[in-house]
Amino acid sequence: MATLADSATIEIARLPHPAPTAVEAREALIADPGFGKVFTDHMIVVDYDEGTGWHNATLGPRGPIPLDPAASVLHYAQEIFEGMKAYRMADGSMGLFRADQNAQRFNASARRLAMPEVPEELFTAAVRQLVEADAEWFPPVAGGSLYIRPFMFATEPFLGVRPAKQYKFVVILSPAGNYFKSGAPAVSVWVSEYTRAAPGGTGAAKCGGNYAASLVPTGEAFAKGHDQVVFLDAAGNGWIEELGGMNLFFVFDDGSIITPPLTGTILPGITRDSLLTLARAEGLNIREEKYAIDQWQEDAKSGRLVETFACGTAAVVTPVGHVEGRKHDFTIGTGGPGQVTSMLRDKLVAIQRGSAPDPHGWVTKLS
Repeated sequence: MATLADSATIEIARLPHPAPTAVEAREALIADPGFGKVFTDHMIVVDYDEGTGWHNATLGPRGPIPLDPAASVLHYAQEIFEGMKAYRMADGSMGLFRADQNAQRFNASARRLAMPEVPEELFTAAVRQLVEADAEWFPPVAGGSLYIRPFMFATEPFLGVRPAKQYKFVVILSPAGNYFKSGAPAVSVWVSEYTRAAPGGTGAAKCGGNYAASLVPTGEAFAKGHDQVVFLDAAGNGWIEELGGMNLFFVFDDGSIITPPLTGTILPGITRDSLLTLARAEGLNIREEKYAIDQWQEDAKSGRLVETFACGTAAVVTPVGHVEGRKHDFTIGTGGPGQVTSMLRDKLVAIQRGSAPDPHGWVTKLS
């Protein structure tokens, strides 16, 4: 396995781009980028071989990655990724938000899938250098950002069932606008009868297989006119776990807040952790404890529950207005954003974009 010391000898070589996107074409692409559809000119690729460690790091033109048809990732799904953003700060500079936490979570995912860890310094250097190389792709839209996708996959051509001995670590960028396109003040969600993760599984890892398993229930939600899907615990106890790939928070009329605890089946969201810190700094009574779907409906109908919101890197903080399922149908509060949701979102975004003090040292400014 690679260690942090390995990164001291790794330099990222800059390769020339033979045909970068023309200015006019780039400006047209970022004028309304949507989410996850537009990509910048460059990418970073680093190779790993057992015995050699991480090597051959390059920043070069974005393009197809040659892959042997027997590559382990295609057969046994050894693949992990991260989601993070670069923001335009109030002073015009670019900034990264808690990139060290993304690096640490990436390595936690790697350990769970028997993959080599990427030295934290290499991870953050790759992200930083790629953002600086493609900074002109930052979209001039409200709430715009450069969405950063670091990922790693097994490349060894081998059909035996064991951890691969060769990998690639890659970083790409995507200019992004808002994640949800419905235009509604809050999202509508469907309670799925599928489960996302089980105890002892990979629910706490950010791996592609978790998301592949969510596509059928998410498609079911879309077909019923909803924006996202709510997953409950695999044991059938009715405990709420996640909203798609996002963490959930529940706000009550006494000002208290609950979010489901990290028990191994829920992804430990960096936005989730940031909101916990901000809420506690505001003196709010916020608790990490289990909360059941039937109780959610009862509390919403009685008025005890006044707000629900989901959070994640892509969507930031998103109010949940309506919930429907085969056994459930209820509206939360007025069906729109609540005061606590709006307050926490505003505080988080202000720190991310440099318009408010950063007492926790979360933001790293780039040149």
